[in-house]
Amino acid sequence: MKKKVLFTASTYSHIRHFHLPYLEYYRKCGWEVHVACGGAAQDIPGADRVISLPLEKSMSSPENFRAARLLRKLIREERYSLITTHTALAAFFTRLALLGMKNRPPLVNMVHGYLFDDDTPFFRQQLLLAAERITAPCTDLLLTMNDWDYQTALQHRLGKQIQLVPGIGVDFSRIRQYTSAGRQAARKKLGVSEDAFVLFYAAEFSARKSQEVLIRAMAKLPSHVLLILAGDGVQLNACRDLAESLHLTDRISFPGYIHNIGAWYPLADAAVSASRSEGLPFNVMEAMYAGIPVVASSVKGHTDLIRDGQTGLLYPYGDITACAEQILRLSKSPELCQTLGTQARESVLSYSLDQVFPAVVDQYTSLLSLPVESLDG
Repeated sequence: MKKKVLFTASTYSHIRHFHLPYLEYYRKCGWEVHVACGGAAQDIPGADRVISLPLEKSMSSPENFRAARLLRKLIREERYSLITTHTALAAFFTRLALLGMKNRPPLVNMVHGYLFDDDTPFFRQQLLLAAERITAPCTDLLLTMNDWDYQTALQHRLGKQIQLVPGIGVDFSRIRQYTSAGRQAARKKLGVSEDAFVLFYAAEFSARKSQEVLIRAMAKLPSHVLLILAGDGVQLNACRDLAESLHLTDRISFPGYIHNIGAWYPLADAAVSASRSEGLPFNVMEAMYAGIPVVASSVKGHTDLIRDGQTGLLYPYGDITACAEQILRLSKSPELCQTLGTQARESVLSYSLDQVFPAVVDQYTSLLSLPVESLDG
């Protein structure tokens, strides 16, 4: 009988952005690959079957519990050999579907960043932690990407096996390394002045990504500093309005979602991030590989990648003045930009897809070799 693997996530875009090499791997191994996500079903390269789930962002939505029932029925019918789940919402309801199920398949939960940390308000922190504890009995393998998540998972026993992996692997082949010639060409194409100091941030417009901090920091910076905020999301219009209210529309651009992101890094003098928390962010790793310095909030995920003053610059989350000061420091020192960019590129090479992929696949494979009784506890 042909083996089957099920990948679940809150959105299809997550699977498309991060997991296609893994889907292709299982197909090449002769497995049948299924993908179940929230939203309208989309074509997923490497997937034999795509299932749309009625997932909604509010954890308490009745639709999410309906999604769990649909998953439970699907898992019983398809008799999967392995389930791998991603993103907090999908991970909770996928595991909820397995609770109490006899002869269930082994499950891997890859944590792309817990949505809580030491600074999260107590009630919210305990609520999210409780969700992880409830589903820990059917989390056969828990893969974490940063040290805080790893230590938290160990402390609270959030999985039967808990491992730290260097992310999911970044395909750096699409990222151009920074060169002065590439910078000039990219700027000429988009009509950006050679004298401008350009900042680049590619992220979903959401409260967690905190683009507002960068927009307000721009009001404290000289007029030759420009900011490109790429992406879309629910906070986009609010950020546009904020930029307009601060009279910054000539210095902040919103190009929308960018498909060929690698072509934008040569344009920039630095990359920035204002995120509240991260797992192990692709946008930061891509900028580091491109050889441009990064100014980022000092939060989990960022601190795993950036050594302050060596491979980038950090500032306290939400501190608009400190953010502006770090950017200004870079803008005044081409030598510091070059040093940080060079050291960042060297430090991020170990996160490349070709190095990380075998480590993640080995973790998946190790789970399949365990006897059933060890999975059931």
